Amino acid sequence: MSKNIKYLDDTNFQTETATGVTLVDFYADWCGPCRMIAPIVEELSDEMEGVAKIAKVDIEKSQGVTASFGVTSIPTILLIKDGKEVQRVVGLKGKDDLKAMINKAL
Repeated sequence: MSKNIKYLDDTNFQTETATGVTLVDFYADWCGPCRMIAPIVEELSDEMEGVAKIAKVDIEKSQGVTASFGVTSIPTILLIKDGKEVQRVVGLKGKDDLKAMINKAL
């Protein structure tokens, strides 16, 4: 598990995403596609260190923030820039696609 991934919840989500670019992976431990995308998110967290934050939100432990963003399917990846959602993808995506999302927002 990468040391660069931030685990966000209802208490720290707004503070952690308020400035800069943050890629947020909404997931659940029981979700097969979520487990498939996890290594990709971990690789990105190492590659994008110092450029963008990479974070994860467990939908079962953070139902408030999950509901506030209307996340109904997982994995859902949100790209947040300075506290505002700028892009969203649902389902399994490749590393190049996610990296391109981040680079577009920088």
